[in-house]
Amino acid sequence: MAKILPFKAVRPTRDKVSLVAARSYQTYTLAERESRMGYNPFSFLHIINPGYKYHKDISGKERYDLVRNRYLEFKEDAIFIQDKKPNYYVYKIVNREGHVFSGIVAAASSEDYEKDIIKKHEDTIEYRENVFKDYLKTVGFNAEPVLLTYPDNTLISSIISDVQKNRAEFEFTTTYRDTHYLWNLDEPELVDRIRNEFEKINTIYIADGHHRSASSYLLSQDLKSENNTHTGNEPYNYFMSYLIPESDLRIHEFNRLVKDLNGLSKETFLIQLDRMYRIENKGSELYKPNGKHHFSMYLDGEFYSLYLRKSNYKFSNALEALDTHILYKTILEPILGIKDVRNDTRIDYSHGKNDLVNIKNKVDHGEFKVGFGLVPITVKEMKAIADAGLTMPPKSTFIEPKLRSGVTIYEF
Repeated sequence: MAKILPFKAVRPTRDKVSLVAARSYQTYTLAERESRMGYNPFSFLHIINPGYKYHKDISGKERYDLVRNRYLEFKEDAIFIQDKKPNYYVYKIVNREGHVFSGIVAAASSEDYEKDIIKKHEDTIEYRENVFKDYLKTVGFNAEPVLLTYPDNTLISSIISDVQKNRAEFEFTTTYRDTHYLWNLDEPELVDRIRNEFEKINTIYIADGHHRSASSYLLSQDLKSENNTHTGNEPYNYFMSYLIPESDLRIHEFNRLVKDLNGLSKETFLIQLDRMYRIENKGSELYKPNGKHHFSMYLDGEFYSLYLRKSNYKFSNALEALDTHILYKTILEPILGIKDVRNDTRIDYSHGKNDLVNIKNKVDHGEFKVGFGLVPITVKEMKAIADAGLTMPPKSTFIEPKLRSGVTIYEF
């Protein structure tokens, strides 16, 4: 039984939402950040990068305190307002390719995370969990929802569809040419129906935002221990999430690039690959794999098709059948000597619709020696990993939609 509740969001006024909304801070180059902050005083980047005002890099507790100050200034200047009643927020994104994502922004339960009702499929790093927990504890808000996915539900989809027939509270298009829509949903009958319908769902899955979820859970434990009158209903017991049905989720592949052949010649490397793969030279034309356990490889100006010799490989669980794990166990670790795929500087990752062109260019220019193309992991595989209590290798999935920060804000 998932506990998914409405909440009173802090959000930009209708006339400023397009100016406030920002991508995740790490996705901007330094030049992009400087440009946006220099010409747009309403950008959410001013809140999360408070040192810009003083032309100084600020970190740690000093930065957290200033983030809190900038946030309060946005509220004092009425750039942000807070809804008077708890709402579910119906949110739709239409991306530049025309793909539509429709879901609900709501408060998800940290207790559900602890009880594995909200399941994860990625490992998290304890240091990052605690750093972000300390950040949240100081600033008192979260502005970027965790992306959760649930089994398609006819009633929830029907309510979302009906709400979207009304005029949206927010409608704006980004420079990426993604269009965002938001509707407030505070009608008591519909709120109850949505809450009750989520309570019938046994399992919800984290699609994107594993560290944010883990940090929010740690925060709830911290604040619970400090509150002698804790009831379980306090806002810190929940974290802001964007919940979409599984059919709306889009998972893209993360391809791999490696800087060298671990001291092997091209010929020796191919011979070692032959033990586990049927290899076909595809020449210089771009070649993309077309099925599970099938990889493309770009090496020395040529593409190769690699088909796993399944008689030589044991499929003992959901992880063993995952292509990113297969690539690691059969090539990256035993042949190329990459044991720590998270931290080894010899490996890099890339994604995108035209990513094979990117792989080819980087290998041709000598930045990397070899590149591997994969097919995307499916929602079914992601769920199987989570259900088995297993975790995927790093950079196994690039998941859409990607939300903007600052459109809805959750205070605790």
